[in-house]
Amino acid sequence: MNKPIGIAGLGWLGKSLALKLSTLGYQVKGTVTSHEKATEFQKKGVNAFPMEVSESGITGEPEGFLKNLDTVIIMIPPGLRRNTGADYVMKMTHLLQAIEKAKIPTGIFISSTSVYGDAQGTVDESYLPKPENEAGRQLLQVEQLFFTSSCNTSIVRFGGLVGGSRQPVRYLAGRKDLSGGNAPVNLIHRTDCIGILTEILKQQAFGHIFNAVYPKHPLKKDYYTKKAELQQLEPPTFSADSETQHKKVTSTNVAKVLKYAFQTEI
Repeated sequence: MNKPIGIAGLGWLGKSLALKLSTLGYQVKGTVTSHEKATEFQKKGVNAFPMEVSESGITGEPEGFLKNLDTVIIMIPPGLRRNTGADYVMKMTHLLQAIEKAKIPTGIFISSTSVYGDAQGTVDESYLPKPENEAGRQLLQVEQLFFTSSCNTSIVRFGGLVGGSRQPVRYLAGRKDLSGGNAPVNLIHRTDCIGILTEILKQQAFGHIFNAVYPKHPLKKDYYTKKAELQQLEPPTFSADSETQHKKVTSTNVAKVLKYAFQTEI
């Protein structure tokens, strides 16, 4: 196989993906935010480069990372939930310009189901997203930048990520009067995230939009109550739900284009 793949962002998901792709025979390069982290990855056999993307440009070693790549996977999170006022669109514009300058032919941009608004109800990839918050609006803009670039890019909209130490119920345990109890969950396990991304690479399935969400959507109040009991935590409680419409994201193209079947329960 031996095709050089670059992962911009060796975080919780990117690190696991890099290790998996390495076992499949891909050459893998990745980025981290410091020389110290780069050294740690080098010791594990992953060719890592320090690189940071900001509104003012890119620092570190972007040229070394991007050189001779066949595909680049962008996993740099927006970091917009904390209301920092960050301009994710500007950051990703700088990165895209560097990718185009390096003439990388194909890419995968990791987005989120937050590009859809709750008022849209049940959606698949054929629906035009109508984001209801700033993070969703900026993500949608960046999706469009990459989708129309000279780098033939697939967009992957992941639901909420679970797996390993990442279990959302730990942050909800014991909390009272939470909203949205009658909303369906839109989640995906890390194993399926890696499985879907691997299939895109194997099949060279670029130029598509993929919603990546496990096909079962229990209500939040039922799902988190059950998960809390399984982990012997105090279940959260939910207030009466006044909303009549909730977002439910379906993954039509994962089965249609990739013929991928989800492997791991959420």
